[in-house]
Amino acid sequence: MSDAMSDAARYRARQAAGETESSDAGVEPPMVLNAQNKAEFVETAIQIAIRQGAFDDLPGAGKPIEGLGTHHDPDWWIRRKIETENLTGLGPPAIMLRTEDRELDASLDELGREDDVRAVVDDFNRRVIEARRQLSGGPPVVTKTRNVDAEVAAWRQRRQVAKKADAAAESAPTRPPRRRWRRRRSDG
Repeated sequence: MSDAMSDAARYRARQAAGETESSDAGVEPPMVLNAQNKAEFVETAIQIAIRQGAFDDLPGAGKPIEGLGTHHDPDWWIRRKIETENLTGLGPPAIMLRTEDRELDASLDELGREDDVRAVVDDFNRRVIEARRQLSGGPPVVTKTRNVDAEVAAWRQRRQVAKKADAAAESAPTRPPRRRWRRRRSDG
């Protein structure tokens, strides 16, 4: 705050506290901030800054606050850092396992053999259990293990649906483009 702003804020705080001007020429008693005049001092400084336009053109002005009203995520700070920095493969095991859990079905669909699906799900379950036993701290692991047989059955079903969709796309009749016939006029 500039000196003029400080002086104005002190003056208003003194006026509100009921103090009178000192009769000494140019000698101003030092202002003591206490619980009663501190709030007025701060409010005065804020009002002066608003009038001078110090808060104009701030980033996000007029926009809703990001993430307001969504569910509470205790790991919001690290999740935001990972997203803004576009980091992959880094972070506490709890967050890495949550991300992997969300994308596990898609990664299983890329596999071609049932044995590979079982191996991937077994490895995922092993890492979830290992992360739950961690003693180094960090966010709690809330990711659940997956039933291997249920995942294999779901993988088979998704695979059958995809095959049917591919077969339907291939067997769909493709019509040749229609020809437009026009009569030619003979300007005789």
